[in-house]
Amino acid sequence: MAKADLMDFDKALELFEPVLGFEVHVELSTKTKMFSDAPNPANSENVTAGPNTQITPVDLGLPGSLPVVNRTAVEYSISLGLALGCSIAASSRFARKNYFYPDLAKDYQISQYDEPIAFEGSVEVELEDGTVFTVPIERAHMEEDAGKLTHVGGATGRIQGAEYSLVDYNRAGVPLVEIVTKPIFGAEHNAPAVGKAYVSTIRDIVRSLGISEARMERGNLRCDANVSLRPRARAGEPPAPLGTRTETKNVNSMRSVERAVRYEIQRQAAILAAGGSITQETRHWHEDTGTTSPGRPKSDADDYRYFPEPDLLPIEPDPKLIESLRAALPEAPAVRRRRLRESWGFTELEFQDVQNSGLLVEVEETVAAGAAPAQARKWWTGEIARLANAQNAEPAALITPLAVSEIVALVESGELTDRMARQVVEGVAAGRARPPRSSRRAASRSSRMTAR
Repeated sequence: MAKADLMDFDKALELFEPVLGFEVHVELSTKTKMFSDAPNPANSENVTAGPNTQITPVDLGLPGSLPVVNRTAVEYSISLGLALGCSIAASSRFARKNYFYPDLAKDYQISQYDEPIAFEGSVEVELEDGTVFTVPIERAHMEEDAGKLTHVGGATGRIQGAEYSLVDYNRAGVPLVEIVTKPIFGAEHNAPAVGKAYVSTIRDIVRSLGISEARMERGNLRCDANVSLRPRARAGEPPAPLGTRTETKNVNSMRSVERAVRYEIQRQAAILAAGGSITQETRHWHEDTGTTSPGRPKSDADDYRYFPEPDLLPIEPDPKLIESLRAALPEAPAVRRRRLRESWGFTELEFQDVQNSGLLVEVEETVAAGAAPAQARKWWTGEIARLANAQNAEPAALITPLAVSEIVALVESGELTDRMARQVVEGVAAGRARPPRSSRRAASRSSRMTAR
């Protein structure tokens, strides 16, 4: 459906109630993969390896190869479950999720189905106007990632119109935690903002735990956004049944999550108001046009023919381990935000500016590297954010916090003017200039990950 066929957002909300759901996949930054000893490319130390060089017979599903569970990945998963307010299962089990796709070499994915490691939690997210909204969590389960396909030829980079496809199995077997929400009611006009704030909060949580680099532009953090609409109930009537949902896959920035939710509400409302019906399907998000397009019919659980993984025993974590991980949890995001605002001396408006930009982590790391809070805020929410918008990129992909702090120091010492500093930042972001030498050490230091 073309953009011209969308219904006005406010009109759509008059006629229909939006119901949301999010599935966020977090790549864990262990040294090795979920079920093999191959290097984990989600760890920044391994990202430069060539295609199909970080694989073992287990990752390729070769006959006779057997999986072995990564203990650190299990501990990271428990920590994340606890941070989400979930209960940790006394016993959880892996299952085989059967489906064919070229980047899944063994034709099934080892995941968790009816016995996840963590269940029944909730997360409080803060919207740009300061409103706090509670998102209910159904489960957080462990699984392995699939490989990656590159479609060559054609205009879109997708399989349609491509001349051929290449498969890289380096990502196959990377440890994942999939966080699944319950249906989210009551977001109303804030529905797009709730999606953006929720993904931002998950990113803050996993970064504070030190279990993932959570770089959305690298695929460390991926969001599938589910949207359905149901007619508004008249006064005194019970709510209408839930509508048919669509799942917009692998949205790769928080801004895109917000835009994708808004677009699907407007698209579905136009179809329903015209007497049409919604197809239960996955959809692709197109950043350049701000639209979604059909993917494949959405499968139900029965279609995957789940059954218990016969090569792995149930996971039964020691209660003492769970309590030790609970005791080691960092402060909650809301508490952390209050602490940072007070320590930086920001007004509510100044801090909200940082929070709304999604750059709280970057500003915090820049301050920790030695920059004054006001200067860190100025550069990240000003020049760097402008460059990121122009390049349609995440700001953190353009320059490191340590590089920013060193540029700030050069400005304060008088070695650079503000104008010269902007040129340096622009050069680094465009790849034409090198950041200060120690910024490379910062990049490795920022990925503080334990052994496998």
